[in-house]
Formats: sequence, structure tokens, C-alpha cells
Amino acid sequence: MQTNASINPKPGTEPARFGAVVIGRNEGQRLVASLHSVSTAAVVIYVDSNSTDGSVQAARELGADVVELDLSTPFTAARARNAGFARLLTIIPDLPYVQFVDGDCELAAGWPNAAAAFLDAHADAAAVCGRLRERYPDRSVYNWLCDKEWDRPTGEVRAFAGNVMLRTAALRSVGGYREDVIAAEEDELCVRLRQANWRIWRLPDEMALHDAAMLHFAQWWRRTQRAGYAFAQGAHLHGAPPERHFVREARRALVWGLLLPLAAIIATMALTRFGWIAWLIYPVQLARLSINNTGPFSDRSRLAVFQLLARFPEGLGLAKFWRDRLLRRRPQLIEHKQIPTSRNA
Repeated sequence: MQTNASINPKPGTEPARFGAVVIGRNEGQRLVASLHSVSTAAVVIYVDSNSTDGSVQAARELGADVVELDLSTPFTAARARNAGFARLLTIIPDLPYVQFVDGDCELAAGWPNAAAAFLDAHADAAAVCGRLRERYPDRSVYNWLCDKEWDRPTGEVRAFAGNVMLRTAALRSVGGYREDVIAAEEDELCVRLRQANWRIWRLPDEMALHDAAMLHFAQWWRRTQRAGYAFAQGAHLHGAPPERHFVREARRALVWGLLLPLAAIIATMALTRFGWIAWLIYPVQLARLSINNTGPFSDRSRLAVFQLLARFPEGLGLAKFWRDRLLRRRPQLIEHKQIPTSRNA
């Protein structure tokens, strides 16, 4: 793949109806593929969060307009997207749509046109996303879990993830992403979009390939802990009726990841001979999850194991959020990716 070809259209070509904002940190060759996939955009903005792998240089060689975030403020994906969006609008203020892309994702060739056409036809739609697939689901069980996570129902939905085409007027009307939300910032944005009577859709079209590059248990654990933090933060921000944002997820993590283990430990210590029986609630829950999941038994049972195991790091994420609230600490990004050692990593 040539890294010296400009991804932005040359002067005189017909401008596209959308601009692209790509965010990343140390994505290596994944970023190069991501930037090439948005070459039909009117302009491409790359927002970098202090990469050390040559990402900034690679993006500039490809013709992207680069925004480097100030190190004095904690990095979040929300902050990066807002910075890219602001830069995009200084270049083309009246651009109707913006395609956000994570730097570890590569858009499908036909997606931008399909997404823009849908937004053209649905004036009340703020955002549209499509099918996201994991590029290498067979490389690890953790990548496989990501692919399962991306497989979601189509139609009108309550939320989108990081890769989405948004109507710029809708995003501006709600003030953009909330920058102190360290994870699931898209879900928080969607709460405000829906409250403003905008609608959100997921199409069956192929949207993008995602490269999680998640090969180790520790990576999965930290990513899941970040999700628990997001559940707690989301419930804190929008947990009141009627929204009840992330209340169910936060309670689930609290009960299964913190309260029940604590109760089982106390029972084991207090009732030496029979206290261990309290732990049987976990294999019972594992069996229930295996039955409720779909697909071959091997897939159902494997997914159930991680669904149950996830409650523990999620519970720790909840505890971390409330610790930060108690101590009045600013939320800090919980990173789980390995940093490539070179630009071609």
C-alpha cells in the first residue's frame, strides 16, 4: 500500500457530501488502511493522541489534515472526535455529514454512499451505522468475543458505536460528545440525541472491519473493566427515569461482580462446613447463560463463560468510578491495547 498518495481529493474534483474524522493512537499499519478507506471523503481529519509509532507522519504523508491533541488534558475518544469535528467544520462549515472512524477500523467500499443516501432520505435521522465485523475473529477468543459484540439487530436502535455517519446539524445541536466520558461515549451522546427527538438507525449493510488485536487475557480484562466504569458513569449521568441509562448493566455488575462474591466469602468464613455452597450460584448462572445463548453448544458455552467472568472486571470498573467520584478525580482513560513497536506493526 502506497503511503505517499493523498487520500484527500485534488482541487477541482467534485466534493463529497461527507467528511471523515479518524481517531487513533499507536495503530500502526491499521491506521494506514483506515485512512485509505475514507479516501472518498471531501476532507479527512486524523486526530492523534500522542502516538509514538509514526502515525502522525504516516497520516500527513497520506494527505490527511492532522490534529495533535494537547498532552495537558487527559485523552478520551470523545475529546478526539470533538477536536476532529471542530477542525472539519473550519474547513467545510456547511458539510452535511461526518463519518467517524476508529483508527483500527477499515470502512467497506460502499458504506459511505449507502449511509449518506439513507440520511438524505430520512430527515429525522441523526445517525446511521451498519454491520461491523472483526477482521481476525479466529486469532483469539477475545477477538471472537468482539465479533459477537458487533453482531447486533438492525433497524431503529438506541445507540451506535465508534464508527458512524452523523448528521452534522444533529451533532452540533447537542454540543458534540461529552469529553469526560472515558468509554461508551457514543451511548451517552445517543441519550441526548434521542432526547432531542433525533432517530438512530443500523442498516444491514457491511460498514467496516475492526482489528481488535486483542490476544491476551489482560487486554480483555482491562477492556471489560473500562466497560464497568462506563456503566457506572452512564448510570450516574442519565440513570434517572425514564432513560435509566446503563442502570441494568451497572446493577448486574454490582451484584455478580462485587456483592455476591463478598457474600460467598463471608459465608465460607462463617460457615466452615457448608459456606462453600454459596459459590454454587455461579455454575447455576453459567448453565442459565449457556441455555439462553444462541448457536452451537460450544459457542454458547464459551460465550457464557466470558459473560459470567466479565462481571468481575466490570465490578472493579464500577468501584473505580465511585472511588474517583469520592476523591473528585478526573476520569482517566483505561487502555487495553498493545503499542506497536514500529509503524508497520
